[in-house]
Amino acid sequence: MGFPGTWMTMREQLVYRVVPKCACSTIGQIMYYSDHGAFFDGDIHDAGAGMHKWALDESKEKITATVQAQEAFAFTCVRNPYTRILSSFFDKICGIQRNGKRYRGNLVPLLIQKYGIEVGGPDGKDEFDQIKSFRRFLLFARDTIRWRRPMDPDIHWSAMSGHVSTFIVNGGRYNHIFFTEKFNEGMQTILDRIETTHPVKLDEVPRFNESEGHGPKRLHPVEDYFDDLSMHLVYEIYKRDFEVFKYDFENPGNKLPLSEVDLDEVHAKLGH
Repeated sequence: MGFPGTWMTMREQLVYRVVPKCACSTIGQIMYYSDHGAFFDGDIHDAGAGMHKWALDESKEKITATVQAQEAFAFTCVRNPYTRILSSFFDKICGIQRNGKRYRGNLVPLLIQKYGIEVGGPDGKDEFDQIKSFRRFLLFARDTIRWRRPMDPDIHWSAMSGHVSTFIVNGGRYNHIFFTEKFNEGMQTILDRIETTHPVKLDEVPRFNESEGHGPKRLHPVEDYFDDLSMHLVYEIYKRDFEVFKYDFENPGNKLPLSEVDLDEVHAKLGH
């Protein structure tokens, strides 16, 4: 299994387990900058050099050795499950991707046909009932996660706890898990613990949002998208995320966590 979704700085000081839709573009760029004194020109997910990534064959051995020896500062970042699944819908389902096409080719036509979802026309710019379509997408997301039908779950809406756990199960240990909603505070904690080649001033770092502008703007407050049934579905899919990452299931309008993450609890519950 190894360490899928793991990135490491060239100096092997920082190890990051990527969780999709949780500020991963910005985090990757900060790691890149700490080594090179400049941001990667383009989407950091496309960088094939300048950072160790599990997806690069030449990085696998180094990442495995560093993680299992627990020599680097290992961390990840999580996000409120309500806003994360909403963001996935607007970016991946309604939006046109960087390559000018729909995400995963035939996925959106399948959703329109089988679940009656609307996405705002061919370019995502037409008006449509966002709340109704999102709730239908939620049914689809649940079907993929519970029954792997009509397809396997996608990394952008599969549970964060699943991403986070692979790192632990294979011998890694997190030194810090912080919240997208308190990004600068969480990232500063990490930067304070290591010596970087190039100092990073967080208040000067742009937000690298790979999904910005891909899809239609969200027209309503978060809580308007979730009725009683939707909240039930979200809990069915993300129960563990709410529990171990301390988010407020009862109130979709409260994006902030209720307390800090308990690292011992995370390792105990997600380490099997």
